[in-house]
Amino acid sequence: MQFGIFTVGDVTTDPTTGTTPTEHERIKATVAIAKKAEEVGLDVFATGEHHNPPFAAPANPPVLLASVAAQTERIILSTSTTLITTNDPVRLAEDYAYLQHLADGRVDLMMGRGNTGPVYPWFGKDIRDGIGLAVENYALLRRLWTEENVTWSGKHRTPLQGFTSTPRPLDGVAPFVWHGSIRSPEIAEQAAYYGDGFFHNNIFWPMSHTKQMVALYRRRFEHYGHGSADQAIVGLGGQVFMRANSQDAVREFRPYFDNAPVYGHGPSLEDFSRETPLTVGSPQQVIERYAAMADHVGDYQRQLFLIDHAGLPLKTVLEQLDILGGEVVPEVRKIAAARKPAHVPDAPTHASRLAATRSVSAGVGAGATAAAATSPTRQTEEVAR
Repeated sequence: MQFGIFTVGDVTTDPTTGTTPTEHERIKATVAIAKKAEEVGLDVFATGEHHNPPFAAPANPPVLLASVAAQTERIILSTSTTLITTNDPVRLAEDYAYLQHLADGRVDLMMGRGNTGPVYPWFGKDIRDGIGLAVENYALLRRLWTEENVTWSGKHRTPLQGFTSTPRPLDGVAPFVWHGSIRSPEIAEQAAYYGDGFFHNNIFWPMSHTKQMVALYRRRFEHYGHGSADQAIVGLGGQVFMRANSQDAVREFRPYFDNAPVYGHGPSLEDFSRETPLTVGSPQQVIERYAAMADHVGDYQRQLFLIDHAGLPLKTVLEQLDILGGEVVPEVRKIAAARKPAHVPDAPTHASRLAATRSVSAGVGAGATAAAATSPTRQTEEVAR
């Protein structure tokens, strides 16, 4: 099981000091956080994509991730998310293949529609086309990565005639894709159709909703012939704040929670912690809560935590990483490994996918799945249902 962190890159005033970091400070802090994540033994660092204040998350995530790649050796670099709706698939194909080469394969993506409505007209799109854009753009992106000569036409962009995206994916293996969604069954359907990963960023949602979305994806993954439902590739989001004892954790985090732009001045910290995965307490409380997530969604492959938001200073975030990597993740990893059946796969990596590709090329392993034989038009119809 992979463990990591994701950032939304918010630039938020620290309510305890009144200090607001500059964009420069927030950007440099993000790189420091990514490097620390590798240092403490985490597997994944992921960044969101934003195009508006109050966020300093990259408008073009490969820029940040390339910088982190140059300063790290092992950690997987991902997005959380890449906007498949408003980004051009040609640009995505080229940028992330280039990043894949720079990072020696330590790259995957999380595709999403985005949660900021105005971003659509900023890029000449209509939010009412959100699902259609997600389906069509991703179908084209896959072709650009798997075919060297692409002739294509669709509804939402100009046609392509004999186009070759460069550079080609490293070792002929495109980055693995997760489809991130909170509330859209169509996106769970899309992930299942292609046999890709499904990431439910459930940081604002009750477990009952998360359980329903993951179960839908698992059923459809099996329907499309990629394996049994429990072999589907699932990721979850989470939020934690920890101190040695729970009273200190709650006392320290409360002003950040109460004033955070995303959930401040709403439900109480206690209510939010009860209804969502937010866990504010001791490391043992976090271990117990996150070790139990699989009881709701089945054995899953990736757990990402949001820990650098709401105005928390860099020093505090780095302390949280020390606790996460030193005390929490080793225990949850051990519990997850002990309970996972042998037939449930690990999270895909470039190395594992390259090995699988070479096995198939050598005549070992399964042939094309039923899903691969289904036309893109059929997939669009399935997703629209």
